[in-house]
Amino acid sequence: MAKVSPSAVREVIKAIKTGSEEKKRNFTETIELQIGLKNYDPQRDKRFSGTIKLPNIPRPNLSVCVLGDAFHCDQAKANGMEFQSVEDLKKLNKNKKLIKKLAKKYDAFLASEALIKQIPRLLGPGLHKVGKFPTAVSHNDDLVVKANEIRATIKFQLKKVLCLGVAVGHVQMTDDQLVANIMLAVNFLVSLLKKNWQNVKSLYLKSSMGKPQRLF
Repeated sequence: MAKVSPSAVREVIKAIKTGSEEKKRNFTETIELQIGLKNYDPQRDKRFSGTIKLPNIPRPNLSVCVLGDAFHCDQAKANGMEFQSVEDLKKLNKNKKLIKKLAKKYDAFLASEALIKQIPRLLGPGLHKVGKFPTAVSHNDDLVVKANEIRATIKFQLKKVLCLGVAVGHVQMTDDQLVANIMLAVNFLVSLLKKNWQNVKSLYLKSSMGKPQRLF
């Protein structure tokens, strides 16, 4: 049973967009879904984790770097994407500081299948530690499509606290696009919870600089 209707989501989106229009920022504000949980003990209950691809890209500016073999480096170059070759990675010489810098510079990584097994050897656990281990790509894959899949995918992961937030869109999207993303995200999150809606204390939507608006 859905407790959040598309019309309720539309109302909240209107309020957020109005607020964003009134105070124009010089960047596109992201819209975040903020979730408060109840009747959940992160110490005892299973900590859930799940990813879902949204129909509309919530974070178009997410930076993706290709760790490529010669084929993928050429493809990345042709598409104006950032990339690092095996030689570039070897130059880092397993220097933790440099690897940390690389991990910090990009939001996500793609790596050629041929390279993925070498990543731990070339870079140590640096990328894995910060949750940015690369997604494998084959020579049949389109790098641009793969990068956009990463940009469209959101992750719900419960850590030690009972609140979590994920990007579900941005203020330049149409209301329909936002409603589609938000409904899917909310229903997917609820499906991950042990007691479904009984574990949901509150749902808020907010833009980067705006006030939180209550949805549930």
